[in-house]
Amino acid sequence: MAVKAMARVCSYFMVLASNRVCWAVEDLLIMRIGALSRATGVDIETIRFYEKSGLLPGPERSDNGYRDYRQEHLERLAFIRHGRALDMSLADIALLLASLNSRDPAQLASVDGLVDAQLARVRARLASMHALEQQLMALKSRCDGQHAQHGGQGCGILEELVAAAHGEACACHVDAVPAAPAGRQPPVRPNR
Repeated sequence: MAVKAMARVCSYFMVLASNRVCWAVEDLLIMRIGALSRATGVDIETIRFYEKSGLLPGPERSDNGYRDYRQEHLERLAFIRHGRALDMSLADIALLLASLNSRDPAQLASVDGLVDAQLARVRARLASMHALEQQLMALKSRCDGQHAQHGGQGCGILEELVAAAHGEACACHVDAVPAAPAGRQPPVRPNR
């Protein structure tokens, strides 16, 4: 078998092939774990973790004990990576992988339900991030940006954060009612 450096296009990736990392045998892609890692952008330890957890089937081993990864490993790892990029859990990705060749309407409906649930989680996080943005904007409103002109007087943002640390109401949590320690009344702050 003649092995020389060549560029080979795989379904999703361009892989640089050489006698150390990747070679073609009868139009079959074979690569070591380092080449698979570089081709997919997935760390070697993560690839091994996916193997141990059953998401990625273990590769065949060559006579010298090296793992020989093939096209199906590359494609499956790309599938897993795409699922992770969509912030899906490994358990959800395992369900998706198990459904790949299914024609069972109930199982395919569960895939739709899984995506609906993920979409609901994303929407909830977006709402939470919007609330966080509003809190930060309220905190930022306590600063006029004219620090040098205040002659060393305090920073409105820092004052708000310190007040919150003392259990007082702050600008960024206007709806929150500070909890007073047992037997004490909450301190009263002057309006600014």
